Amino acid sequence: MTALAKGGRTNFFGFVLRLIARIPFLYIAANWYGPAELGRFASALVLAEFAAMLATMGEKRGLAQRLTDGEGPESNIVYDGLLLSLIVSAVFAGVLWLVPQPMFPSGEYSRIDRLVVLAIPAIALTEILLAAQAYKFDIATTVRSRAIVEPWAISILALLFYYQIPDEGLMLAFLASVYAALLTALWPFLRTYGLPKGWLPHPVTMGRIVVRGLPLAGADAIEWGTRRLDIFLLGLFASPVAVGIYYVAQQIASLPQKLKQSFDPVLGPVITRAVKEKDWKRIASQVRQVAFWIVAAQAGIALTLGIAGDSLMRLLGPTYPFATAALAFLLAAEVVAALAVTSEAALVYVARVRNLWLSVTTIVLQAVLTIAFMVIGRSYGMADGVLAAGAAFALVLALGFASIAKGIVLSRILGASVNNFRWALVYAAAPAVLVGWAFTEAPEWGRLLIGIPAVLAVYAWVVWKRGFTEDDRMLFRKNMVPQAED
Repeated sequence: MTALAKGGRTNFFGFVLRLIARIPFLYIAANWYGPAELGRFASALVLAEFAAMLATMGEKRGLAQRLTDGEGPESNIVYDGLLLSLIVSAVFAGVLWLVPQPMFPSGEYSRIDRLVVLAIPAIALTEILLAAQAYKFDIATTVRSRAIVEPWAISILALLFYYQIPDEGLMLAFLASVYAALLTALWPFLRTYGLPKGWLPHPVTMGRIVVRGLPLAGADAIEWGTRRLDIFLLGLFASPVAVGIYYVAQQIASLPQKLKQSFDPVLGPVITRAVKEKDWKRIASQVRQVAFWIVAAQAGIALTLGIAGDSLMRLLGPTYPFATAALAFLLAAEVVAALAVTSEAALVYVARVRNLWLSVTTIVLQAVLTIAFMVIGRSYGMADGVLAAGAAFALVLALGFASIAKGIVLSRILGASVNNFRWALVYAAAPAVLVGWAFTEAPEWGRLLIGIPAVLAVYAWVVWKRGFTEDDRMLFRKNMVPQAED
C-alpha cells in the first residue's frame, strides 16, 4: 500500500502537469487548425496508436511478471521485449504505409500525413522502457516523459508549425513529441539497466514471449481501443468536422482516465509480487483500495467538468458546444470504468485468457451498440451531435458491463470482494450537484472561475469526511511510518 500510495502521488503530480500542458494544444488545434484538420488527425492517430499497443506484445504489463520470475539478467529480459516490439511495430508501420486508407476514412491525406506510421515503434518502445523503470519504482521517468516532454512538445511545435505548414503541422508536431518522449525514457533506462550482458536473442525465447504476451497485448489494445473505437466508427458515419469536435470532447473527458494511469506503473509490480507469494487477500485489498481512490477522484472531476461542460466547450469555439452531451456521457464512462480497469490490473496475471475474452466481449458490445446507434440516427436524419452522443452512450454501456463482469470474475478467483462502491460517493455528489446547479444562471466566467472550484471543494470535503478511512488517507501522507514499508 505504501508503494501504491507513493507511486500514485508522484504520478498524480504528473497528471496535473499533463493537464496544464494539454490545454494549450487543445486550444491551438481546435481554434487554429480547425475541426476538419483535427478530425483527420484524430482518425489517423487512432489506428497508429492501436498498432503501437499491439506491438508492445503485452510487455507493458507482462514485463513486470517476467522480471519477477527472474528468467535471466534483468537487462537481457528487457532487451528481448524491446527487440520483439521493434520487429512487430516495423511490420505494422510498413503495412499501414502501403495501405493508408484505414487511417484516413475520408480519403484525404498527404505524404506527410502518412508519416504517422513512424510513431508506432516510438510509442511501443516508450511503453516498454517506462514499464522497466516502473518495476524499479521509478515513476519520475514516466512523469517526465508523458507529463512534461510529450505534451509540451506537441503544444509548442503545433504552434510553430502552424505558421509554416498548417495542413500537416499537427501530424509533424505529434511525431516529434513521441520521439522526444522516447529519448526522455531511454536515458534513465540506460542508467538503470545498462547495455545487455551476453545477450543473444533466440527465436525460442521470442516465441515464448509472444505466446505469454498475446493475451496481455490483446487486453492492453482492447482497453485502449474502447476509448478510440468510437472515433473510428464516428469517422465512418459522420463528417471530419464532427470527428474533430468529438475528439476535443474526448480529450477533455479522458482527463479522469489519466488518474487511473497514475497507479498503472506501480500497480503491476506490486501485484506480481503478491501473485508470486499467492497472497490473494492482499491482491483483493490492493485492487479494492486503488479502485476507490480512482473512482472517488474521477467522480469529482467528472462532476466538475460535466456541470461546466458547455462553458468549457465554448472556450474552444462556437461550433464545439454541440458535443456537450457527448462530453457528459464520456465523463460518465470514465467513472463507470474504474472497477474494470483496476480488476484487469490483477486479472492479467491470475486469469489472463479469461480477462482477454471479457475484453473482447466488451469491445464487440461497444462496436455493435455504436453501429446500431449510428444506423438508427442516420435513418432518422439526426444531426452529427446526436450521433456523437450515441457513440459516447455506447461506451458507457460497454464499460459498465466490463466493470461488473471483471469485478465478479476477480472476486471469485481471489475469494474476496473487490467492490469499490461506497455510499460516501453519493453523499458527496448530491451537494456538489446542488452547488453546480446554483451556478447555472451565472455568467460563463463565474461558472468557470468560481463554480468549478466550488463544486470540487464541496465534493472533496464530503468525501474526505465521510468516505476516507485511515488507509485511504495514506495516499496524502508524504512521510510514512517505518512499519508501513514492511
